[in-house]
Amino acid sequence: MVRCLLNRMPFGARVWRLGKGVALLAALITTFFVSLAVSMRMALRAGEVTVPALAGVTASDATAALADLGLTLRVDDAARPDDRVPAGRIMQQDPPAGIGARRQRSVRVWLSAGPRAVIVPRVIGQTERTARIRLEQGGMTIAATSEVHSTDYPPDTVIAQSPEPDTAATRVRLLVNRGEPAIAYVMPDVAGTAGEQAADALRQQGLRVAVVATLPVPNVPPGTVTQQTPAAGSRVSATDIVSLEVSR
Repeated sequence: MVRCLLNRMPFGARVWRLGKGVALLAALITTFFVSLAVSMRMALRAGEVTVPALAGVTASDATAALADLGLTLRVDDAARPDDRVPAGRIMQQDPPAGIGARRQRSVRVWLSAGPRAVIVPRVIGQTERTARIRLEQGGMTIAATSEVHSTDYPPDTVIAQSPEPDTAATRVRLLVNRGEPAIAYVMPDVAGTAGEQAADALRQQGLRVAVVATLPVPNVPPGTVTQQTPAAGSRVSATDIVSLEVSR
């Protein structure tokens, strides 16, 4: 009977009804696959965790931290030199921190081998300037510079170093000879004397003197020394500057 009714329907109506059926079927299929994709994506996301930052920690601590998230650690066999990360600690990771990863995924890390080892050259007998340039160009740092005054070596010459030459290190200490000690004096008390006369007397001893005028001082004649630096009794040499403050 249905077939008879369809046969009796106009051709255009039959095509229209058939088209509606095909469109409805296509919509149902599309909805099914979209729902399936969304469900799979949600299921995958539900199984993801955020990769933590592992830089600077040991491999054992990283293993424990990843295990709590369902991840595993894979340590690369080749350690890499790094001046900032101590030896035996993680310096790089893949995937990086903050990235989402599925559980059971491994995180690859590279351990630091510590600072790059450099061989300390022999700088004894060289001038301080030459020694500094050579060490710094070799990637080493001058940890400290000590001084002695001796006539047995040329002035401003390195006479000892630590560590010894041909040793692997990144920091070097130098002992530099400054030559014959400068003549030292005991700073006299010139307060209350005429500033220019006191300055001339000190300059005759080889000292450098600066005279600075200050505000007027009641009952003190202008040009009188009111304060001195260094203080009376201090040890001074030709390399020191003596400052005299005088009243205006």
